[in-house]
Amino acid sequence: MTLTRREITALLESHGLAPRRALGQHFVADPNTVRRIARLASVGPGDRVVEIGAGLGSLTLALSETGAEVVAIEVDPGLVGVLRSVVAATGATVVEGDALRLDWGALLGAGPWVLVANLPYNVATPLVVRLLEEVPAITRMLVMVQAEVADRLVATPRSPSYGAVSVVVAWWASAVVVGDVPATVFLPRPKVGSSLVALARRAQPGADYARFKQVVRAGFAHRRKMLRTALAGVVAPGAFAAAGVAQTARAEELGLEQWCRLAAWTPSGPTPS
Repeated sequence: MTLTRREITALLESHGLAPRRALGQHFVADPNTVRRIARLASVGPGDRVVEIGAGLGSLTLALSETGAEVVAIEVDPGLVGVLRSVVAATGATVVEGDALRLDWGALLGAGPWVLVANLPYNVATPLVVRLLEEVPAITRMLVMVQAEVADRLVATPRSPSYGAVSVVVAWWASAVVVGDVPATVFLPRPKVGSSLVALARRAQPGADYARFKQVVRAGFAHRRKMLRTALAGVVAPGAFAAAGVAQTARAEELGLEQWCRLAAWTPSGPTPS
């Protein structure tokens, strides 16, 4: 079973709780939606799933129904006790903690793990990037985020939402929007729509990531300027020709491969491979 809107409302009222805006809490109050998410995650017996922002356990229940092993993380101490009681019969493990501060290595150990989560709106982008950068045990993700955040995560060159986050995500994983979620299924109802983004890790380019990220951020910090200006002092003047990138190009025009080629050049020359 999963939780209906009436059951979520009753749980909140009986425990004197309310959604906390500061934590970006919007509970999914539709059984069909959480089961759809679990289905799109393609998990089942033998899979290990970690969920962030488990709330009252609606999605946790749906994931447990698949037969997967589930670890549910919740930062709000007021919800943790209720969450434990809701999912007690499923065998899911409940962890109280802030996903941005957890020791992920100690929690998960070796992979593979699948992240499936309705991410809090206020931390979705930094959290996805941090998990890609620091938690290789998570090999796949299916995350529900604001539609505009989803657009940035999957954006391609020359599209309106393309930015530094799009390029950084592309360095680590393939990302695609696999569905939309209407605001009507949430409690409370958000003012924006949400989308489901599937991410799958892939082999990283042979570039130095710290250097790559520095160059990308510098380029998009002045996205309306030509790269010869935006990257002045960051890459050598001769790097553009060597990388096959026009000095007059703007950040939004470059794809992952071009950013990697530019990042291979320090102000004094190419970075050793």
